[in-house]
Amino acid sequence: MPINNRVSAISDDMIQVRHEFHADPELDFDVHRTAAKVADLLRSYGCDEVVEGIGRTGVVGIIHGSRTDSGKVIGLRADMDALPIEEQTGVAYASTTPGLMHACGHDGHTTMLLGAARYLAETRQFDGSVAVIFQPAEEGGGGGREMVDDGMMERFSIAEVYGMHNWPGVPVGSFAITSGVIMASSDVFDITVTGKGGHAAMPHLCIDPVVVAAQMIVALQGIASRNTDPVDAVVITVTSMDMPADNYNVIPSQVFLKGTLRALEPATRDAAEAAMHRVVEHTALAMGATATLDYQRDYPATINTPAQTQHAIDAAVSLVGSEHVDTARAPSMGSEDFSYMLNARPGAFIFVGNGDSAGLHHPQYNFNDDCLAYGSGYWVTLTESLLPVKPA
Repeated sequence: MPINNRVSAISDDMIQVRHEFHADPELDFDVHRTAAKVADLLRSYGCDEVVEGIGRTGVVGIIHGSRTDSGKVIGLRADMDALPIEEQTGVAYASTTPGLMHACGHDGHTTMLLGAARYLAETRQFDGSVAVIFQPAEEGGGGGREMVDDGMMERFSIAEVYGMHNWPGVPVGSFAITSGVIMASSDVFDITVTGKGGHAAMPHLCIDPVVVAAQMIVALQGIASRNTDPVDAVVITVTSMDMPADNYNVIPSQVFLKGTLRALEPATRDAAEAAMHRVVEHTALAMGATATLDYQRDYPATINTPAQTQHAIDAAVSLVGSEHVDTARAPSMGSEDFSYMLNARPGAFIFVGNGDSAGLHHPQYNFNDDCLAYGSGYWVTLTESLLPVKPA
């Protein structure tokens, strides 16, 4: 494969490290063992500086090139946290913690960046500095936001920042990216529908919040199909319906809904949120009930900047050839808190192929070890192309 010999030579070491991370998953910001191992490995590789505790449990390693005349610092980011899912892969290195697993490949992301850090610290064939960023709490905790708010960009003078995620269905040895929006914003909501409870045999004496909630769920789908321009993308999904009564013969007084709203464009996000408030309030009112909507904004859309996207494309093409780089990838309605880093600095987020694996967040998902050399090779190629050593 078109990976430089040194990256290929450390592939077996990367596989071992990845399996160790996979067997010992940790959640959210509680990634103390993972972060400590990352920091220890960075020090053993000869990083010039290793700083722990950025954004609570994040780790940043600084590697200076053989020259630093350019004065430029680029950031390369990987995420470290796992998911609250019971693993069903059956692999020998499966999770040893019941109910937790690396079902999104963050063990692979961490390992690929560690492999690149090892190579860059050995060779230093670049002019400037690299900040290798290991982030906690991508899966809902907003670790990217915490690291930015902790002053990471300013502290290490990071000028551009780049991220990468594995993608099932994209062949191993291939990459996919697009300029502009590549992943959606992600918000969550809680709806409380209040009616009048009573006997299930006497619904005429009640205001049934279950029926109101059912109408509300259907009405919410009209926001995407009838209130949003068809060329825009918005997804509203009610993921939970709960009620205090657990009885065949009781109409409850309240029903609780939970869900998520995803959008690609900020204006679409704003309009959909406003429409939700109207639908919730007036659907309840029309049926004699009341309802409240608690809408919480979460991750913004992940937006690649044009120049940095081209840098990422050039690096990927240099590594695997243009036929293996999709430069017009359709945006995903999934979300990423790397968006906070892209809001702070120009940069680009790219997908690396994971082959025909189970989908992300599935209990049978497993990161493909064949991707490790490609991911590390991409980081190395990107660094050396962004920070070239010019002839003296």
